[in-house]
Amino acid sequence: MNRHEGRKRRFALITVVYWFLLAYLVAALAWWYIELRQQNLEMYAFKKDLLRKDMADYDLLMHRITNERDRNAAQYAGEGLMFLVLTLLGAVFVYRAARRQIRFDMMQENFLMAVTHELKTPISILRLNLETMLKFPLEEADRRRMMQQGVMETERLNELCENILLSSRLESASQHLEQQAVDLNALLQEAANTYHQRVPDRRIRIEQTDQATLAGDPLLLRLCLHNLIDNAIKYSPQNTSVTLRTEATPSGFRITVADQGPGVPDAEKEKIFGRFYRSGSESTRKTKGTGLGLYLSRKIAQAHGGTLKVRDNRPQGSIFVMEIPKHPA
Repeated sequence: MNRHEGRKRRFALITVVYWFLLAYLVAALAWWYIELRQQNLEMYAFKKDLLRKDMADYDLLMHRITNERDRNAAQYAGEGLMFLVLTLLGAVFVYRAARRQIRFDMMQENFLMAVTHELKTPISILRLNLETMLKFPLEEADRRRMMQQGVMETERLNELCENILLSSRLESASQHLEQQAVDLNALLQEAANTYHQRVPDRRIRIEQTDQATLAGDPLLLRLCLHNLIDNAIKYSPQNTSVTLRTEATPSGFRITVADQGPGVPDAEKEKIFGRFYRSGSESTRKTKGTGLGLYLSRKIAQAHGGTLKVRDNRPQGSIFVMEIPKHPA
């Protein structure tokens, strides 16, 4: 049993104990109410037995003890109901807060493990290339190839750092959005060229509209597009293609990134845009990533006044659709 499964079992055990204690508390409250109600009736019967019908103020005294009985009954019922409602509301609030915190802790743990895995690969490649160039005399072509590979790995490290820093800035609302004229067609072509160099065995198709220029932050939009392409490449087979498309809309432009992978289940179509969210466990997951790419992509689209959603590709795969107005507010 791996660590992830162990935590899930412990959480399930804690949940059972928590709801058992809550049920015990509710049962004790119900028992308390029944006891008070019975005591109230017994006191009413005792006081009633003390009265004699030949007493001059019998009706007045009878009216008083009857009112006292009804008042006490209403008080016990009101207090019990209020205590029950507050107890249940507090229990649900604490349970949901604890559940969110535990899930967030698990996602952070997965994130740290994913970042560690993501850092190890380019660092190992860079170290191997540098050691090879230091130890062995190489042909100029081989030397140049290894240096280019090193540059690409440093770009991967840079994008990983940018994702982490941008995530923190977006959460603290300290990221300033630049307003420049951005040519989406040129942005798509540049991204396609970058990934042609990184993964030359993958096919990336581009379908562009005649003109697609909007006001936005070129660095953020480039990072958003790279995250979407990287996601499409990771989750689709090597013999399939990734399609980039720009389309004009009445208010701006639509950018789509389509792959032919397994697709996204309906239950996860919103979850995948959550911070640190990744399906499965880091110990068994085969795809790389940190769980920040899609989260940041949606945040960047929203920062430009747009949206980012995912829909099914036919017959297989996913299509990430980003719509951005020409002039965001």
